[in-house]
Amino acid sequence: MNGLTRKQEICITAARLFKSKGYAAVTMRDLAAEMGIKAASLYNHISSKEEILNEVILAIAKSFTKGIRNIRSSEDKITEKLQAVIAQHVNLTADYPFEMASLNNDWMHLGEGKKEYLNLRDEYELHFREIIKQGKSEGVLKNIDEEVILFSTLVTLRNLYIWIPKKGVVDRDKIINSLNQTLLQGIEI
Repeated sequence: MNGLTRKQEICITAARLFKSKGYAAVTMRDLAAEMGIKAASLYNHISSKEEILNEVILAIAKSFTKGIRNIRSSEDKITEKLQAVIAQHVNLTADYPFEMASLNNDWMHLGEGKKEYLNLRDEYELHFREIIKQGKSEGVLKNIDEEVILFSTLVTLRNLYIWIPKKGVVDRDKIINSLNQTLLQGIEI
């Protein structure tokens, strides 16, 4: 893990363990053993398992929210914005599959970061919903309930972390194009 701080290495290793064992089952001793250090050494870099979870989840949630803010405010056509949302999910999932697993499976274990995470998630969904509403008002998208479009799309995109790591080497463009066809053809006019 060249070029990373020790704290970043800890978070990456922890995210991998959280995905394989579940957040609740991972102990600081497990994490230390995985890293080949003593558990006490972890506390030189991080105060608790909860702090690690906060770091992991909030970092990726902030990336998603910043990305969709930029997508929504762009001058792109609606279909291009929707394609950009799909591309963002594929790219972040391919880059951070373990962190995505924590985001989806472990967010409810967040302590002090839970409120911030929920605010980021709500903001993300608001921007996505507004892109959909704009597409419907411009006659680019079918008149399907925004919530149905939003959550049926998000269910697929949020669960890419299960499928992408199994593929080994990932052809991101191929996945993005396939998802664009699969998800968008059902809602575009």
